[in-house]
Amino acid sequence: MQGWVIVIIAIAYVTLLFAIASLGDRRAERRGAGHSRPYIYAASLAIYCTSWTFFGSVGLASERGLEYIAIYIGPALVFLFGFPLLRRVIRLAKSEKITSVADFLAARYGKSFAVASIATIIATVGAIPYIALQLKAISGSVSLMVEHYSGAAPSFDFFIGDISLAVAFLLALFAVLFGTRHADATEHQDGLVLAVAVESVVKLAAFLAIGVAATFFFLGGMDEFIAATSVNAEVIEAVNYQTSFATWIVLTVISGFAIVLLPRQFYVTIVENRSEKELRTATWLFPLYLVAINLLVLPIAFAGLTMVGDATSADLYVLSLPLLAGHDLLAMAAFIGGLSAATAMVIVESVALSIMISNDLVIPIFVRGMLRPNQRDREDLSKVILNIRRAAIFIVLFAAFLYYREATTNTRLASIGLMSFAAIAQFAPAFIGGLVWRGANSRGAILGMVAG
Repeated sequence: MQGWVIVIIAIAYVTLLFAIASLGDRRAERRGAGHSRPYIYAASLAIYCTSWTFFGSVGLASERGLEYIAIYIGPALVFLFGFPLLRRVIRLAKSEKITSVADFLAARYGKSFAVASIATIIATVGAIPYIALQLKAISGSVSLMVEHYSGAAPSFDFFIGDISLAVAFLLALFAVLFGTRHADATEHQDGLVLAVAVESVVKLAAFLAIGVAATFFFLGGMDEFIAATSVNAEVIEAVNYQTSFATWIVLTVISGFAIVLLPRQFYVTIVENRSEKELRTATWLFPLYLVAINLLVLPIAFAGLTMVGDATSADLYVLSLPLLAGHDLLAMAAFIGGLSAATAMVIVESVALSIMISNDLVIPIFVRGMLRPNQRDREDLSKVILNIRRAAIFIVLFAAFLYYREATTNTRLASIGLMSFAAIAQFAPAFIGGLVWRGANSRGAILGMVAG
């Protein structure tokens, strides 16, 4: 299989997302939300499971055993036991027409521009490494596929040496077409949500297929799997790795904050929510999804250590295992699953960030100041707003591409993701204080975020 075939498959898949999103928009215009909307909404929340989950969890498990689970315990607890909190946040967001996490924080402190702008800057800076993580995963998986079938490292000179630049451009185009159709960011993007939900199903099915094959087929059977992995020194080391109690607590807490405060999670969970019924469905279906997609992480990691070892990065065991075993269709499924995990995150994150950048940073600083007082009521800013968001999407993705090229060469996917989680965790004191403490004020919120 030549390198250009892999590229065509990747481009074809992203194009398929365009078709699904268009179908979702047309269906919503004709029939409204529909009876399947609660399940689509719940599946879209699995955008939390990015390349970090699809590739990075296996890489982390190959070194530290069960430590990867902490990243999913927090979100599961929030949805299992945090229904009253989530319902309150959604109600507040709907009553005040909130469009982003920065907008929500500002609203809790008297519509403070300073709070919103600082939150936007932190969110953007924190998201760039996370988007770069997705580009790194895409580039690594494409390179592995091409090298396996062509027998040589791929060369994409026409993409400035890296296919991820072309993928970033396509994703930016998708986000612009389906995420910036309306200046009013409170309008529901049904097509975008449907595309994300479909991707959630695709990546789950692909991951489970790899997990089942790794457990029951690649090494000959369950007995052979246990026999081979139980004597592998690296598997034994991973199983015996002792994660400190403090690490468990910190990872659980920051992931619990992330499931609500990450720009893309706030967007799909809060902004795109239509009813309490959708949230109730998500309180059991989303935790179930998290369990399902993490169920076979350890078997894949242990099979990878046994069969692949140091031949490739442990982050790519999900893809290298079927390639090594000669299962081309399964390898292609793994490739598409990893592409789904990455593209969903990049698209929605860039849309969410573009809304924050336009509404809470650029327009308040530059645009409104340029209008004379007697024009403000008459001026139609919708085109300006949409153009700012479109430009922001392309700029953010290009910045993430540059970050990926310069700073992620020898870095684990999980480590890159944790940087973004740590950045977003700075919102937590202001978020909680604005919800439960009457004495909370914008000065304290600003100091808390900046100090963090």
